[in-house]
Amino acid sequence: MRILFVGDIVGSPGRRAVQELVPRLVDRHLVDLVVANGENAAGGIGLTPQVAEELLNLGVDVLTSGNHIWKHKEILPYLEEGERLLRPANYPPGTPGRGWTVVETAAGRRVAVLNLEGRVFMSPLECPFRTADRLLGELPRDLAAVIVDFHAEATSEKQALGWYLDGRVSALIGTHTHVQTADERVLPGGTGYITDAGMTGPTNGVIGMKKEIILERFLSQRPQPFKVAAAQVQLQGVLVELTDDGRCRSLTRIQEALKG
Repeated sequence: MRILFVGDIVGSPGRRAVQELVPRLVDRHLVDLVVANGENAAGGIGLTPQVAEELLNLGVDVLTSGNHIWKHKEILPYLEEGERLLRPANYPPGTPGRGWTVVETAAGRRVAVLNLEGRVFMSPLECPFRTADRLLGELPRDLAAVIVDFHAEATSEKQALGWYLDGRVSALIGTHTHVQTADERVLPGGTGYITDAGMTGPTNGVIGMKKEIILERFLSQRPQPFKVAAAQVQLQGVLVELTDDGRCRSLTRIQEALKG
């Protein structure tokens, strides 16, 4: 089984990359399931129901998210109603939405997708390690694979959770920093790991935003309105190939440029 994980989608350029490139990648690599982080897909920060529906209609099977999912209030009822958009599972009880889901491939294989958020340099949420323990104990037993999106800032926290879950999940894929790392590997227990899958959007700015605005922000130390850059759009992510027993055979980085 092959799973395509699409790194953080940024604004309309990122959505255009999904529209044009995901079908090609699915055909080229015989992909069974597509998971994408969509928390910045609406205007570069946050997600709306309309944009979520757009992405799900473009071939994404499950949307994960992170700390920016709360930007647009209209997403709250959508989170409550649907099962294909996740928010991190380690938010407090009563938070709208769900942190995991189970989807079925065309071949009838059931895959669980879990979403967790880190705490280092981020909000003091519930422990992602203990939350993962609890969720893995609640999942159905008839799963072909378990994929984790760990939306976190610190490399150390991501690596630590990778080792902690080695042998218990099929792949742990880091998101949030928008910079694809080159440390992809299969851990000894059979878990595929990468610190960050990267970003799907314009690469000629600063993590997807217009560089002039970000430079002014650093130089002046004054708030500046973020605006999504436009050129040199790439789809970044990883292709996860799994064995029949749900272990990772290979995890391969993807950087696919959008022409035009």
